[in-house]
Amino acid sequence: MLLYRIMASIVGTIPKPVRIVEGVLRVGDSRVSLDSVVYAFNNGSDAADIQYSFDSLSLAQVHAAIGYYLHNKDKVDEYLAKREIEREELQRNHKAQFPSPVTREMLLARKNGTDRNWKK
Repeated sequence: MLLYRIMASIVGTIPKPVRIVEGVLRVGDSRVSLDSVVYAFNNGSDAADIQYSFDSLSLAQVHAAIGYYLHNKDKVDEYLAKREIEREELQRNHKAQFPSPVTREMLLARKNGTDRNWKK
């Protein structure tokens, strides 16, 4: 019975690797998105590199997040694909709402002195 209580107390202290905050999967109790950790992991970073990049995470949290990703890869990849679509849509909406007043062509014309509307 004592062994059971010890095991139960140990298992009870294991934090959840991710949580949902406003529709975004966050790692542990941090504000770091699972997206960021998975992106770094899929681009060759190891857990120590990821932890170094996100100093609000412990190495254990990074390992837990990577483990969560690997254990739920299909679902997380689907989630990440949807997040990418949302990000692209937000970016398009932002560009439509706040178009850049200066384009690359305008900058080159100014540099070359061929922009009639630009006065030095």
